[in-house]
Amino acid sequence: MKPAEINAQWKALQERVAQYFDTDTPDLKVMLFLIGVQELGQGPKKFSKRQKEELMHIANCRLFSKLGFYELEGLDQDGWPHWKLVQPIPAYTLLEQEMIIKGLMIDYFDEAFN
Repeated sequence: MKPAEINAQWKALQERVAQYFDTDTPDLKVMLFLIGVQELGQGPKKFSKRQKEELMHIANCRLFSKLGFYELEGLDQDGWPHWKLVQPIPAYTLLEQEMIIKGLMIDYFDEAFN
């Protein structure tokens, strides 16, 4: 997808998620958090600041696993997923990173909503 297509689909996804949760338009961090909560699979609950950061890390790993950079190792005793880096992520520019993450999120939510 070209950046213009990604941005158009991203905007539509943001609006869809905002409507679904009856909230403001979510940014990348909020979307990462939502994916992390979904991947944890323990439902909505209160999370500490550290846990929120870990949830966003889980989301990044899950998203980049689609490109072959991460692999799920398993779950710990509390049911939290652990990922291992299987190949280094290239040094993308900030714009490239944003486009890649948005594209991966679009695919993730397309799978989740369908």
